[in-house]
Amino acid sequence: MTVTQETLSTAPTAQNERQWSYTNGTSDVPLLGLAIGDMFDQTAEKYPDRPALIARQQNIRLSYRELQAQVNQCARGLLHLGIRKGQRVGIWSPNRSEWCITQFATSKIGAILVNINPSYRMQELEYVLNQSGCSALVIAPQFKTSDYTGMVKSLAPELDTCEAGQLKAAKLPALTTVIRLSPEQLPGMFSWDALMAMGDNISAEALQARQREQEFDDAINIQYTSGTTGFPKGATLSHHNILNNGYFVGNLQNLTYEDSVCIPVPLYHCFGMVMGNLACITRGAAMVYPSEGFEPLAVLQTVQEEHCTSLYGVPTMFIGELDHPDFAKFDLSSLRTGVMAGSPCPVEVMKKVIALMHMEEVEICYGMTETSPVSTQTRIDSPLDKRVGTVGVIQPHLEVKIVNPATGQVVPIGATGELCTRGYSVMLGYWNNPTATANAIDQARWMHTGDLATMDTEGYINIVGRIKDMIIRGGENVYPREIEEFLYTHPKISDVQVIGVPDAKNGEELRAWIKLKPGVEATPEEIRDFCNGQIAHYKVPRYIKFVSEFPMTVTGKIQKYLMRQQSTEELGLQKDASIKTA
Repeated sequence: MTVTQETLSTAPTAQNERQWSYTNGTSDVPLLGLAIGDMFDQTAEKYPDRPALIARQQNIRLSYRELQAQVNQCARGLLHLGIRKGQRVGIWSPNRSEWCITQFATSKIGAILVNINPSYRMQELEYVLNQSGCSALVIAPQFKTSDYTGMVKSLAPELDTCEAGQLKAAKLPALTTVIRLSPEQLPGMFSWDALMAMGDNISAEALQARQREQEFDDAINIQYTSGTTGFPKGATLSHHNILNNGYFVGNLQNLTYEDSVCIPVPLYHCFGMVMGNLACITRGAAMVYPSEGFEPLAVLQTVQEEHCTSLYGVPTMFIGELDHPDFAKFDLSSLRTGVMAGSPCPVEVMKKVIALMHMEEVEICYGMTETSPVSTQTRIDSPLDKRVGTVGVIQPHLEVKIVNPATGQVVPIGATGELCTRGYSVMLGYWNNPTATANAIDQARWMHTGDLATMDTEGYINIVGRIKDMIIRGGENVYPREIEEFLYTHPKISDVQVIGVPDAKNGEELRAWIKLKPGVEATPEEIRDFCNGQIAHYKVPRYIKFVSEFPMTVTGKIQKYLMRQQSTEELGLQKDASIKTA
């Protein structure tokens, strides 16, 4: 697809002729000039007896004083293993207390934590461990259908015959140490208990000396982005990047030491470890994990029994909670705020969350891993239509502009273009991948997101799609988000995703994948009749598919490229897909 100025913007009117899509976040609240470990210690000193971590699936409840003791013990254990500043320590686990402890322990000693997607299989694991050069790996024994222990042993059969901490694996040359989150001691691996016991061999003074070496601009975290093509890229983030982003996400929710944040989103992702864990520890709030992986019932039970005041989730999670057959039985009145993020947030779902879950102050956040992640956030005091219908305004200390991808020029207010972000949150770069870094961050340090967006005169931003998701049907630009928002108003529709499929005549046609509410039925004709006369004819989906679920990543992001592939095959459009275009 050739992107031109005409396809991505509209001519400015006389009223906005000199108004351009740029904004910056001024703030009276300064950035934190601290490393993560120092911030954690300050909070633990200020709120030692307040709840810090509740991992319900493990029946673990720790105050800030107790969590600090475990973090320090783990950090000393890692020092005993010889982990140096800048070395990479991988973690491959669902949401558990040890994930949180490892996150803060590595930050204290300057080890770079490498987050590994719990859904990875052996090929992906091998790639990430070698690309990042992990010298140590913390693993859960298993999660759902994934046998982590078995996969690691398959990649490193040398574990069966080596001493723990002395691994020399042909396929994983950098990896020397595997730590398993289990009291059981397996050949070649340390147990979690063994790691913690090693902390007794290192003095508190030695840990303090290492902690003093940390600078807030040091790299401290690598998160691999799940690209739709090619290998994942490791977004390298500093203390300054993620600590400040968590801090301002928490600030804008008005979190305090009296809040408890329910965190059902994965910790391996920025949503969990930054917007969740780091937002909490900068404010003295409690981190609450309802289960290892997302379970709607566990979330509802946790909010009720722990009196959570804030709830996080991607839209599909909130939809799952709202649609649960026992939803009405739970008392969610303790909820005040929370965050919906991770993928486009349907307006109708936001309205239900506010009305039915008591989350009058719920906020939408927008961002990406490479920006730590949040760039824009709605505000509690914004008008309702702005809170539910936009991704908010710029975060403090950041800048956003919307540009035409073909020219790089800032587009007028109201015009569509690519959203770019600049400021403290932009990653250091992709780990050992300068070419990919240069393609994403330009010479002026603007991060190019690949997202299509618009900005209004007040600085509120709407995400209208991905550059590669924009559908061109018969010369008309169609943004799937617009059609999805309309279909969400149908009383029988629970969730919907719209994609473009190949078409010999029009170039592309629209197909809607629709998830109906429990216990109802509908026909394609009924859906099209609902659209006719309400939206332009070229926006009415030609193809409609009813589904029980969508292909998605573990973080709840819809994988539209897989939907396009499946649809092309199901509809027999391979010939149309093979037609070459300029």
